[in-house]
Amino acid sequence: MIYLLIAFAIVTALVVWGFNVIVRAKNIVRSAWSDIDVQLKRRSDLIPNLVETTKGYAGFEQETLESVVRARSAIASTSLSPGERAARESQLAERVATIVAVAEQYPELKASAQFMKVQQELSETESNIANARRYYNAATRDLNTLLDSFPIGLLGKLLGFKKEEFFTIDNSEEREPPSARLG
Repeated sequence: MIYLLIAFAIVTALVVWGFNVIVRAKNIVRSAWSDIDVQLKRRSDLIPNLVETTKGYAGFEQETLESVVRARSAIASTSLSPGERAARESQLAERVATIVAVAEQYPELKASAQFMKVQQELSETESNIANARRYYNAATRDLNTLLDSFPIGLLGKLLGFKKEEFFTIDNSEEREPPSARLG
């Protein structure tokens, strides 16, 4: 009887330990996602400043500005999965890069202190997004590895834990420079 109690205590301790390991990994992923969300919101908040700064310059492509506003509106939904959000954020980042590339054709805009400030803030934010994305994907990898491992993965599946989705950006868009065509 004592051996049965000891075995039960050991199994219970292992289940509690495994559960806590999975919950900790899940909370790290949630925290990492929150970091990404903060940086994406910061970029989204900078876009109206960029649009306003460039809007006043004669001849600047109205279609380019409108495409940025449309892309920004497309990410307003908070119910997007990381994969869906990444796809929409990729489109937005590409359109913002296009504005910056087109602005290179306008020396007076390039010389604008306000434009330079917004451009610098966007550049810093893009770097922060990349760092947050790397951290989130590492945390997601760790959680998914736990859920694939034995015996913790078996326990996780029994308790209803699911793998998380990575936040990836289509590399083809990152490799191609934005177009700087003029209206």
